[in-house]
Formats: sequence, C-alpha cells, structure tokens
Amino acid sequence: MPDLIESEAQLDAMLALPDDRLIDFMRQLEGDLIILGIAGKMGVSLGQLAVAAIEKAGVEKNVYGVARFSDADARGRLEAAGVRTIQCDLLDRTAVAKLPQSPNVLFMAGRKFGTGGEEPLTWAMNTLVPANVADHFRDSRIVAFSTGCVYPLARVDSQPDETTPPDPIGEYAQSCLGRERMFEYGSNRWGAPVCLYRLNYSIDLRYGVLHDIATKIWNGQPVDNSAEAFNVIWQGDANRQALLCLGHCSSPASILNVTGPETLETEAVARQFGELLEKPVQFTSTPGDGCYLSDSSRATKLFGSPSVTADQLIRWQAHWIKTGGRSLGKPTHFEISDGAY
Repeated sequence: MPDLIESEAQLDAMLALPDDRLIDFMRQLEGDLIILGIAGKMGVSLGQLAVAAIEKAGVEKNVYGVARFSDADARGRLEAAGVRTIQCDLLDRTAVAKLPQSPNVLFMAGRKFGTGGEEPLTWAMNTLVPANVADHFRDSRIVAFSTGCVYPLARVDSQPDETTPPDPIGEYAQSCLGRERMFEYGSNRWGAPVCLYRLNYSIDLRYGVLHDIATKIWNGQPVDNSAEAFNVIWQGDANRQALLCLGHCSSPASILNVTGPETLETEAVARQFGELLEKPVQFTSTPGDGCYLSDSSRATKLFGSPSVTADQLIRWQAHWIKTGGRSLGKPTHFEISDGAY
C-alpha cells in the first residue's frame, strides 16, 4: 500500500485492485454476477473490482450492474470497466422479473437519508425491493448488504457479534431489519443461499466517518463526540469481502459483521487528525451511553485482516483533506443514535 493517496485516479485504481485470493475465488465461482443498486457510493468500485478479478482469473463471466442510473457518470464508468449496465426501478416488480437470471447476486439497494417525513418510501425501498429480488432470484445465491444499525447501541467493552439479537432504533434501522427478513423469508421458502452482510462503516476518503471528522477539524468546526467510538473498514476490503461472501451463503441465511478489527475512540481520532492537520480540536458535547459498534472477528477469521489498518486510513484521510481531495458531500451521521436520519 502507498504511504499516501495523491489523486482520484490512484484511489479508484486501488479500490479496483483484486488480491490473489479473490482472483482464485473468481476462477472457481460458477456463473455470471449481477449487482443490484450498483450506482451507489460503493457499487461502482465493487463492479470494477469484480471485473478486474475475473479478467486476472482468465475466465469469462458477465458482470451485470442494475440501477436507475440517475447519475450518467456512474453508468459510463461502469461500462468503461466492462460492466453490462441495465436501467431498472427495483420497486417495479414487472421490471425486476425481466432482469437476467444470474447464479450470483449482490444486493446493494436501499434508502437511509431523507427517511424523516418520507418513512413510507424508506420502508418500500428497504422491504418491497428485497421481496421482489428474493422472489425473482430464488434459484441464486445472494449477498444482501445490510447494516450494523440493526443491532442495539453498544458500549466499547460489549460489541455485538452475529449472535446478538437485533434491536433496531428508529424507522430506518427497523426497515433494514425488514430487508433482512425478506431475504430470510426467501431463503427459507425457496432454499436460496443468502448471506446478510452487516457493514459499518466503509471508508473511501471522499466520504466516511474519518472524512466527516477530518473535514470538521480542517474547517475549524467542533466535532460531535456524542458517539464514543466507531469501527471502519477500507472500502476496497469491504468490496473484496462482499464478493468472497458468495462462497459463504446458506439456507437458512448466514450473517456476517463486516468492519475493521479496531475500535476507534472518537476523541482520540479527532486529536490525531488535529496533529496531522495542524489544527485545534473542539468537541460539541460528551459521549453518550452507546454507539453503533460490531464485532467482526468472524469475518477476520474467514478472510484475514483487512489490507489497510485504521491508522493508515487516518493518515490517508488527513492528507486527502489537506491537499483538497474531492468530497462526495454525503456525511455518514455516525453520531446519530436515535435512528432519525
């Protein structure tokens, strides 16, 4: 890994760089892949990574990318990489029924921000869409992206693992559990192998928890420290693990927490950014009683440690902010603990 990331071109190239394990897995995996909801923050790089791994494996597979594609640039980047894009509204059951059958499905569609005041749309996106997909792809293995927000708030010394019962707070998190239940229902009814991929939080330098904290400090704004701690994982590692999860689907559905092994304290990370950015650090409040954390030891056992450590991510992020690296302008709101997004 480089000491620093200097450009978007370098960042995108790193996110699409497969390792030997993923290349070997693609060589053994049977059939095409289809990625649903591919136009989001992670989807473009996931599609590019899948194509790169297939090419290096020396095998022939189609990678389909499905989304509404309101962002023409995302579609163009995917097609340039070799992804076969399909425009589709996944809420439209008839349109979903026309999608090509693929034995390997990665489901990334969902809605979070803007839930307040539009709860019915959030529920529709997070439950009706999965129901449509689980029905149409009943003969496929499905990796369904979910979130650690389905767990109860945790303390640093007691982080939820895959055996922890869900206890979602607020309608967004409740609808995410609904999404999981739709895929579990499909798995139970039709025997489709499913893996529920509970992710928090992915880091891409253009967005993410570290980006949020560093940007506040760089702009002289106080950091919200109401969330005592958090976990992060490099987006390249998160995408790699998502593809490898196609080999860990089961019926009934399996569950996997996906994040880095480190537990990062918000105030300590902010002070580290203050030193790297040579800026003073202020906080807005005091840590609350709980935050969203996940025990990812099972994923680490399955896939090994992430290729990028949290310390490396912090140094990359500070340099990215200092040198004017582009932002997606999409805060994570990791500090929110009442479920109101």
